[in-house]
Amino acid sequence: MLKGKTALVTGSTSGIGLGIAKALARQGANIVLNGFGDAEGPRAQVEALGVKTAYHGADMSKPAEIEAMMAYAAQQFGRVDILVNNAGIQHTAPIEEFPVERWDAIIAINLSSAFHATRLALPAMKAANWGRIINVASVHGLVASVNKSAYVAAKHGIVGLTKVTALENATTGVTCNAICPGWVLTPLVQKQVDDRAATLKISNDEAKRQLLGEKEPSMQFTTPEELGELAAFFCSPAANNVRGVAWNMDGGWAAQ
Repeated sequence: MLKGKTALVTGSTSGIGLGIAKALARQGANIVLNGFGDAEGPRAQVEALGVKTAYHGADMSKPAEIEAMMAYAAQQFGRVDILVNNAGIQHTAPIEEFPVERWDAIIAINLSSAFHATRLALPAMKAANWGRIINVASVHGLVASVNKSAYVAAKHGIVGLTKVTALENATTGVTCNAICPGWVLTPLVQKQVDDRAATLKISNDEAKRQLLGEKEPSMQFTTPEELGELAAFFCSPAANNVRGVAWNMDGGWAAQ
């Protein structure tokens, strides 16, 4: 379905981003990976699906590095046809105790980076009259939780940016939509599970059960593979007129 297209997925060396990159690769898209840590392992996983890959280690908090990454992707493959804004970090604390530098970092990486990558991707997409921008928001782009002021603010912002991007390109072949996962057992969430288990002196399995029980009626984690298939759907002809949605895959979290 996506043979000859190129997808750039930020924050794709693990977790949700890697799941989305692999799902798009299965549809034939060449993949530009981005993220910290080991890049060769994830790159090998994607290449095993029979597509070409590239990697750029841009720090998504720095606009100049985002510009370099987008230029590199265009140099490697011609243009970015599919942009997946996925990079994200987390910190939890009450508002009055929230470290200012952590607020700034979360807004920069979780929200501003999507704006910078989008503004740089749009001209080539519009020139080709085809493009897909997929913003990985969160159920926290729809509802809030305590002690997550920066994350919730950023993810609500991502949903707003998604809607504006969709409206500005509504008469073109460029669509923009957001995916809003509930709990996904990424390294970010596993740390929260580990912290809970240590604090309450309970097993890891019990910590997971408690975490799910507080928010997610299905009592099961959404998987990166499931999110990847939703991203692939957004790139399909069936989604040509799906524009500006915030699609929650959250086990019923936001339905409560």
